[in-house]
Amino acid sequence: MSDVTCKSGLSESEKSTVFWASFLALMACAVGFTFRVMTMGNWMTEFGIDGQEAGGIFGASLWPIAITMILFSFLVDKIGYKVSIYGAFILQAISVVMCATAGDANALWWGCFCAGLGHGIVEAVINPVCSSMYTNDKSTKLNILHAAWPAGMVIGGGIMLILGVADSATGMPVAEAASGVAWRAHSWWMMAPVVIYGFMFLKSKFPVDERVRAKVPYLEMLKEVGFLGAFIASTLLFYEIYRLVTKTEPTNLLWMSLGFGVVIGAIFGAITKGFGKPLFFVLCLIMIPLATTELGTDAWIKQLMTPVMGVYAGWALVLSAFIMMFLRFFAGTLLHRFNPPIVLMISSVFSMLGLLMLSAVSGGMVLAAFVLYAIGQTFYWPTVLGLVSERFPKGGALTLNTVSAIGLLSVGIIGTPIMGAFYDSNLAKEVKIVSPAIHQTAQKDKTFFSATYTGIDQSAAAAAASTAGLDKEFGVAVDKAGRGALKTTALAFPLVMLICFGLIAMWFKSQGGYKPVVLDDEDGDNKHNDPEGEPIPGVEL
Repeated sequence: MSDVTCKSGLSESEKSTVFWASFLALMACAVGFTFRVMTMGNWMTEFGIDGQEAGGIFGASLWPIAITMILFSFLVDKIGYKVSIYGAFILQAISVVMCATAGDANALWWGCFCAGLGHGIVEAVINPVCSSMYTNDKSTKLNILHAAWPAGMVIGGGIMLILGVADSATGMPVAEAASGVAWRAHSWWMMAPVVIYGFMFLKSKFPVDERVRAKVPYLEMLKEVGFLGAFIASTLLFYEIYRLVTKTEPTNLLWMSLGFGVVIGAIFGAITKGFGKPLFFVLCLIMIPLATTELGTDAWIKQLMTPVMGVYAGWALVLSAFIMMFLRFFAGTLLHRFNPPIVLMISSVFSMLGLLMLSAVSGGMVLAAFVLYAIGQTFYWPTVLGLVSERFPKGGALTLNTVSAIGLLSVGIIGTPIMGAFYDSNLAKEVKIVSPAIHQTAQKDKTFFSATYTGIDQSAAAAAASTAGLDKEFGVAVDKAGRGALKTTALAFPLVMLICFGLIAMWFKSQGGYKPVVLDDEDGDNKHNDPEGEPIPGVEL
């Protein structure tokens, strides 16, 4: 019997080659991300820049991802998967060379910018490719594909932690190792997966996109997003691009962004004559707490692991990535037993328990709580992608990549700032308990989306505490503030997701059960079911 399927037009060996090349492409993005996280301090030393400037360079590798993901979602069917992926290959290869040979901070910025553009194109290609090849098992395969991200963090982080990173000024290692390697030498590690996936894709045959294969018109793809999806995506894009271009963040920026989103959404809706799918819009909104829970808490996690792991706290994130990688490879076992909304509910419970424990326990129990947290964040992102792909196949690459781009944008715009607001507010309360005088000296009015609250200038508070001989007490206050931020996060985000995914699961049950929507294939073998139309019989929840 032939191993060519009527749906993808590829043999099993051809699908396997494309799948694992896609895996390596995403892993290359993760290795680069890890390299940049672990060498920011070296950039500051070598190029004489401060933390804010280093953060801006690092940010240049992040914000382009969402832009190219959305842009190429409109174009990838037109220009082809192979042309697109080699555009990513060229950009990532240029990024490695520029980072390794950067003579100043400006060159390093452009290297990071190229990395961000390449990363966005990679995601815009591999997600629809995977879902188009494995139409009967999308959620499982997307989970395995996205095991590449933690795999890259494990490999890249492990290498750099074992070998160490030599300080640019002194040549001495600053990582947890006996000897250090110059950060420029480390940068070449990023090239290995890039070269390998480029070679694997060279003779690969790509599938025809599921939407194209089913002859779903381009306008129908746009209708799946409609006014609602265009509104939220354009709102977040305007907010982020405005901040980057003007380097300012006026107090009315949120309202400006919402106004821009309404206008663009209305134009998009008028052109497509579509309001958009309500469930897709809800999933886009849920990506805000989901992305914050998965990505926005890592900085606090490392801080809380320091008392347990000491100087080896950098391995905490590698451990988290290893757990995520391992479990994603076996996601099929869970997804074949439960449908995606139930799996996402389970993830929310683990995240909530893990974060609540981290906010309260100490000693060895911190490690146990950390493992719970890592299990919880494992299935979030790829399972939402699977859910979107299974329920909105007419949206093709656009719905799949828009929901992911919204998650990435929301971390920087909403997630990280609100975590900082939680921390600042808690720190102000804890410092006031330690010393009202220090609180009075260091208190500072801060804003979050036009809302004003009392925070603390941590540097000023630390200096005042040192002068007053209260260094130990101030350290305890900082620890309590971090734990308080985690507790608030656990209550604000995983609990909200648990409720939302629970309501979605109940809705599916009321419709007869969850079942993926199947489009007519090129041979007309399957019947199309509209995700917002007639009830679809399926598995009981």
